[in-house]
Amino acid sequence: MEIKSNKIDNANAEITATIPTEEISKKVEKIAKQLSKTANVQGFRKGKVPVAIIKKQYGQKLVEDAEAEALREVLAKGLEELNISNESLIGEPNISKFDKSDDKIEVAVKVAMRPEIDLSSVDASVPEFSKPEISDADVDARIKQLAEAQAPLVDLEEDRALQEGDTAVIDFEGFIDGEPFDGGKAEGHALTLGSGQFIPGFEDQLIGMKAGEEATIKVTFPENYNGDLAGKDAEFKVKVNKIQVKEPVEINDELAKKMLPGEENATVEELKKQVKTQLENEALGKLYNEDLKPKLLETLVETLTFDLPEFVVEQEIDMALNKKASEMSEDEIKELREDAEKLKELRETFRDDAAKSVKATFIIDALAQEKGVQIQEQEVMQTIYFEAMQMGQDPQKAYDHYKDAGYLPAIQMSMVEDRVLSGLLNEKIA
Repeated sequence: MEIKSNKIDNANAEITATIPTEEISKKVEKIAKQLSKTANVQGFRKGKVPVAIIKKQYGQKLVEDAEAEALREVLAKGLEELNISNESLIGEPNISKFDKSDDKIEVAVKVAMRPEIDLSSVDASVPEFSKPEISDADVDARIKQLAEAQAPLVDLEEDRALQEGDTAVIDFEGFIDGEPFDGGKAEGHALTLGSGQFIPGFEDQLIGMKAGEEATIKVTFPENYNGDLAGKDAEFKVKVNKIQVKEPVEINDELAKKMLPGEENATVEELKKQVKTQLENEALGKLYNEDLKPKLLETLVETLTFDLPEFVVEQEIDMALNKKASEMSEDEIKELREDAEKLKELRETFRDDAAKSVKATFIIDALAQEKGVQIQEQEVMQTIYFEAMQMGQDPQKAYDHYKDAGYLPAIQMSMVEDRVLSGLLNEKIA
């Protein structure tokens, strides 16, 4: 058996071989003899089945097994010549050639390896920056906002019109084409203007009305509205029963005790201190997510140079192409199917972005290994649960949905990326 090994680059290699037909015949003979000792064939005792009978009964299967064994030997010897360990391989070897003739089989096997990445320049790519500054005015505004959120509603005594931020206690009934519809009527409903709880335009038309006044409000249900009402015009007969506003709350130590339960030093100063820390963390998180982390990853992709496994890039291109196809019309898809050159041209338009995406993934993976960053499935589950609860969804159903759809690895990788990049940036805060 003649084997040649060629390391294309640090991430790709090709092993070619010429396997004589007589080599396959020998392997068929060997496998048949082994099988004759264990096979159950009617009319023969176990272990006493003639090899000729085994060959007749298992014919093509024996040939396929012999060829598979020969391929495994080709791969093993090729990797040994290239000094490539199985642990460094990525994905399954790709048999790019398997040509059979009367006296030989010519094969080519492509293998991909995890790229070697020099991370010594990473630290120089991470920018130095200062933590966002939070002013006293920012702190006071947040405390006022928190206090107003806890403040009780009281009836407005002065005779003035509704304005944004007020709560209107209303009776209403909705009609479409002059006919009332299910769910379109309520009495004593409290609606805070500016909250966006109702159909777009409804709250705006309440502004300017006074307690005791009635009006007809015209709106159009959004196209994405659930049920049969989507996109339909409607009229609501509305009566404002009363106007309510938030009762003014004094910012004092008593309020601080309510907002810092269990805190021994629950004073306004302590409240300001904790609110300032919270605002700093929020501002830092925004700076990280919207600016620093995307730019840092982009810089690492541009500055770090290493070879990429070809098949991984091809897979990324295929995913981008499939996504594009899902957005195309049937005529456009048909045109691509009938024009191989046009399909090839379209496919190539995704190559650069695909290569950058794959490169970013390997960079994060290498950094995660160097920094010892790991995200366990339990942590992924907790993250999904927390976000689902914040959105008022069933946590278990949300987790099952992501799991069934095969999204968990992507979520896990995203969390690894977030932790790796945040860790690098945390070391450069001035």
